[in-house]
Amino acid sequence: MFAEEEIVKSHRLRATGLGNIVLIAFGIILSRLWYLQIYHGQLYLEYSLKNRLRKEIIRAPRGMLYDRNGVLLVNNVPRFDATITPQYIKNKKLTFKRLANILDMKAQSIYKIMAKNSTLPRYKSIVIKKNISRREVAIIETENDQLPGVSVDTFISREYIDKEVGAHVFGYISEINSGQLPKFKKSSAFDYKQGDFIGQFGLEEKWDLNLRGTNGFEFVEVDALGRKKRHIGNDNLFKGIEGLPSRPGKNANLSIDRRMQLAAYEALGDWVGSVVAVKVDTGEVLAMVSKPSFDPSQFSRGLTSEYWNSLVSNDKNPLRDRTVQEHYSPGSTFKLVTAITALEEGIIDPQTELFCNGSLTLGRKTYHCWRKLGHGKVNMTKAIQQSCNIYFQKLAKKMDIDVLAKYAQMLGFGTKTEVGLPREVSGLIPTKEWKFKRNGVPWQLGETLSCAIGQSYILASPLQLAMAYSVIANGGTLYRPYIVKRISSNTGKGDEVFNPEVVRHVQFKPSTIDTIKNGLFAVVNRPGGTAYGSRGSGIRMAGKTGTSQVIRMSKEKLFAKCEKNPYKIRNHGVFVAYLPANDPKIAVSVVIEHGCHGASSAAPIAKKVGEVYMKHYQSQLQQKIFDIEKKERALHLAIQQKIKEEEEEDW
Repeated sequence: MFAEEEIVKSHRLRATGLGNIVLIAFGIILSRLWYLQIYHGQLYLEYSLKNRLRKEIIRAPRGMLYDRNGVLLVNNVPRFDATITPQYIKNKKLTFKRLANILDMKAQSIYKIMAKNSTLPRYKSIVIKKNISRREVAIIETENDQLPGVSVDTFISREYIDKEVGAHVFGYISEINSGQLPKFKKSSAFDYKQGDFIGQFGLEEKWDLNLRGTNGFEFVEVDALGRKKRHIGNDNLFKGIEGLPSRPGKNANLSIDRRMQLAAYEALGDWVGSVVAVKVDTGEVLAMVSKPSFDPSQFSRGLTSEYWNSLVSNDKNPLRDRTVQEHYSPGSTFKLVTAITALEEGIIDPQTELFCNGSLTLGRKTYHCWRKLGHGKVNMTKAIQQSCNIYFQKLAKKMDIDVLAKYAQMLGFGTKTEVGLPREVSGLIPTKEWKFKRNGVPWQLGETLSCAIGQSYILASPLQLAMAYSVIANGGTLYRPYIVKRISSNTGKGDEVFNPEVVRHVQFKPSTIDTIKNGLFAVVNRPGGTAYGSRGSGIRMAGKTGTSQVIRMSKEKLFAKCEKNPYKIRNHGVFVAYLPANDPKIAVSVVIEHGCHGASSAAPIAKKVGEVYMKHYQSQLQQKIFDIEKKERALHLAIQQKIKEEEEEDW
């Protein structure tokens, strides 16, 4: 009896213990269910819903560029890319073959692209072909059921309205490369990622942080094969799962005048060279053109190897901005610096005459004037007008190179203009100290004679030349050139406005400025002036022609017809001017590589750019003067042509 009671008691205890275990287990399960479904119910609901969703980046529209008159220069347009998401691919061979047929490419190419990106997570989409046509987009969307994992991404591409015109100023955008990524991540507040497009040249590079904007994202509902079904929008089912709108980049209003840009590019024609036009009273850049050029739109669309190879294999280097990244011997356009130095230092007065018989001997070396028989007696005005080498070299015999360098630097030579474009060169103004550090030998007087006419070590960029002549035109103020006038948001808040900045005021004697201006006026507007053939048409330019030697030439080659020399050793043609001569508004510099003469190659281009400015910015009175002088020019055309032919023959 006692034993039976013990057994019953034992069974009851076991049953109770088991029951407690079951209750505890159910309690734990219920607690866990409460924790998951009630306490964290909303969170896990979001997780479950997100399994049906795909996060897609909304790329921010890049800020647009406008010219000074509000004309659109750089725009955004939609671009479509074909992509594959590996995790949704079911039949790789069939999918790749079908997609290759649609995109007109080899299936093997798709395999290579996938292999190249094999280290990426399988849920990351891989771009197979950029910038596909709308026809290809339509086919992919139509055959979506037969192409699991294949989709079309919309991308905002950069469109440059005038293509090659001004490409070096605007620059281009392209995908950030692996070498750039660490640097940008470290130095910027922006979260740069692989695949982002950034400014790589010109204003696009310089102002990238302002123009780029901020990307957003959204969620789209997909099926088990990753095919897009719908945007979730404001669906209550997906409440709490929200995207983030993109924020557009800021716009830039430039000082550039599109009409002058187009005129400069067209006037350059087949020449290799550059044109710069600036406002003399502010430093605003009105036109900046380098040729040959490139189409920056190609870079943002997805650069083809064929187009890239055509650029890098071109020996005329279309990717180089000749306005600020190249410097040249300025030739006779530098003679105004020698003239200013002589007048300011009291070496000579404006009316003093020096004799030019065509040559000057110093030690064992003989220096030649461009006119073989010389110019006879010339004063300062006539020496500038007819570009007499011997006159300025006789002045140079009485000059110290460091003094000449001082006046050149006052006009902005030898230092970067800081115009706000990447990789600008500083040019070169030599001194005794510079020469000794470079070569370990002292300066020679003969080198001063060469520098005095803009040869030897002297180097200047086309922009520096334009700014130097602006100082003469406005009476002694060197401005810092600038291109961006305003950075503005779509809301109008936080706009930045940029105003003229004075680098220095140059205190030249009024008589010095007047003498230089008279000489520059005579170059274009008086018979015998080296640019007399480019006078008239209502613009009344004042300027200076120049011939920049590419190599040192013997006496025979010096007086031979330049055009008969091989292209690579022909002289560069240079012309720098300001206009109107009586009330200067703009300065224009033109450099034509291997153009032989500034008078014949560069001056006509400056004239055409000046005509566009006069047409659109001057008063009705100026327009009447323009018409009268145009008729006057027609009457004297025969005489001018004869003078031009004689000058070329003398050369």
